[in-house]
Amino acid sequence: MERDGSAFAPHPGRACAGAGQPRVACTAQARSAAVRDCPCSSVSGCVTGVRGAAAGAGLVAVDLATGALFVNAALAYVMVALVMAGWAPDAAYALIGGWRFLGQLIAYSMLIVMPLTAVAMRAQSLATTEIVASQAVLWNVVAQPLGFALFWLAAMALAFVPPFDLPVAPGELAGGVFAEYTGVRLAIVRLGRLLLVLTLALAVVVFFLGGWLGALLPAWGWTSVKTLGVAAAMLAIGRYVPRLSPDTVLAWAWKLGIPLALVNILWVGITLLMVPR
Repeated sequence: MERDGSAFAPHPGRACAGAGQPRVACTAQARSAAVRDCPCSSVSGCVTGVRGAAAGAGLVAVDLATGALFVNAALAYVMVALVMAGWAPDAAYALIGGWRFLGQLIAYSMLIVMPLTAVAMRAQSLATTEIVASQAVLWNVVAQPLGFALFWLAAMALAFVPPFDLPVAPGELAGGVFAEYTGVRLAIVRLGRLLLVLTLALAVVVFFLGGWLGALLPAWGWTSVKTLGVAAAMLAIGRYVPRLSPDTVLAWAWKLGIPLALVNILWVGITLLMVPR
């Protein structure tokens, strides 16, 4: 890749010719559009996920019957944004970071959906308001500790915070997927990453920590306190754990995490049959 004064210049040899058309740099416009759009795509995906989660009684932005799955589906925008961010600069480290995130997201998305299946079984609904209401007596973190642990680790992996920060890997890929970004674009992608952490922290609160339920404080107050506490824990805990290798991260998800998630679903099904509601 050669620099020509623009943010990202195409490789001079990567030109294509159409039938009867002069040779043009066909990838230049595509890469430029990707560089321009992927920071905003990451932010919009996180905002969409927040809209699907309940923020408090009477404050639900979109009360969908499938709200729990909608939150997970919104993460697809983040996946596309990170893959584009890795491909667009035409740089090796950025491309490696983008593909690392793709493999990581596919593996750990299963560990988002499968614990949510057990949560929906207990609530007998996928609506986030019903899921929170089902925790009035006992929070899911107590009723489903294994599901909570799996969901927490999957949330950290999808937010690529340490020790799951393989897409950026400062000491290994020199910034990885964000290595070629500077200025306003870098500020936007960092904002998108923080919003991703807050979105996943809100999901943890709604699905396992009772959502807005609590005494003394109003609904929005409990939601805010719990979400900020979970986000702070996600950002702090990984600082004391060494970064895992890519093959170890994926092996844990496919060989250990998914079987444990199936055990959690079986456990919840047995308890629902044995314990009267």
